[in-house]
Amino acid sequence: MLLSRIVSGGVAVVLTAALSGVAIAAPQDYRFEVVQVQPAGPGVSDVSVRLVNVPDGKPVMSAVVSESAVDMALSGMKEMKGSATLADTDGSGIYRFRTRTNMAGNWALHLTATVPGESRTERTYIPTAKVTYTRTIRGEPEIVRGTVTFGAR
Repeated sequence: MLLSRIVSGGVAVVLTAALSGVAIAAPQDYRFEVVQVQPAGPGVSDVSVRLVNVPDGKPVMSAVVSESAVDMALSGMKEMKGSATLADTDGSGIYRFRTRTNMAGNWALHLTATVPGESRTERTYIPTAKVTYTRTIRGEPEIVRGTVTFGAR
């Protein structure tokens, strides 16, 4: 009885995730990495971040960063907040943020990005008509969340 409840509950979770249209990426599939941090004035830093597909080690070039936030939660001061604005992305998989902090120290940049699904080509051959139909099938996009730390001056 308990096993059937667990199995039916698991099926409901899988079915709900499959029908939602967007998948949440497994934490081990993607990783945000700090590429460079440059001071850009008092309380302002330019932080360059790369989103990497962990299994193949390649940067993700087509992600869309939808959310960013800055705080000092890792230093035990989560009430200390800053701001982050996506300043540039050059298509190489590096995303540059202009961060504004109100004090020097270790800050956390929290990011959310959408990675487009993988595309595949499907070919169907109809022997009676001697015709091949080709179509491109796009995979579901994945939501990636991560945090990187940087030192502000």
